Amino acid sequence: MSSAAQTDKDGSEQTPRAVQTVLDALEKLKFGAIQLTVHEGRLVQVDVTERHRYPN
Repeated sequence: MSSAAQTDKDGSEQTPRAVQTVLDALEKLKFGAIQLTVHEGRLVQVDVTERHRYPN
C-alpha cells in the first residue's frame, strides 16, 4: 500500500493531486457536500455540491 504523500525529486513531500483537490474543496466550501467516488480502492472522482444561503 502506498502512502498518502509522494516524495519529489528533491526529497520534499508532495500531496497527490486527488487529495489536493479534496483539500481545496474543503477550504472553499462554506455550505455543501463533497462526495468521493472510489473504484478498486482508488479515488477516481470528487463531486462538490455547493449550497448558497441567503437571508430572508
